Amino acid sequence: MNHKSYASRTLKLPNGVRIQDIIEGEGLEARGGDLVEFNCVCRRANGYFVFSTVDQFSGESNPVILPLDEDEMILGLKQVLTGMKIGGKRRALIPPSVGYVNENLKPIPEEFGPRRSLLSHAQEPLVFEVQLLKILKASQQSEFN
Repeated sequence: MNHKSYASRTLKLPNGVRIQDIIEGEGLEARGGDLVEFNCVCRRANGYFVFSTVDQFSGESNPVILPLDEDEMILGLKQVLTGMKIGGKRRALIPPSVGYVNENLKPIPEEFGPRRSLLSHAQEPLVFEVQLLKILKASQQSEFN
């Protein structure tokens, strides 16, 4: 297995999202409309922890399963996950304009405290680290990739 590191390469999208590949991953790429399973850690731009799908003490995870669709997922995160390969890991800075523009967007913590913390900081950029675990339902992808 060849895990390349891209620590120095950062992609900046026109809407201000900055994406840094940490691990490339392998196999199919996630595309719009796919149902994806991923873990994520969300922090404020100053490094303060907001929420994570992985317990920092036990290492157990409660991955998020969402369609790559901006009606359900924050647009910035959809753009980060699109094009990722299974096992891939990215770090991204997501500006508020493509972040939690309303309270119905996911991923969002179930617990009141972390949810309130996240929504109270929705007007500042957030840093997400995401790892794509599975593509559960591929959207009309060619079998001959």
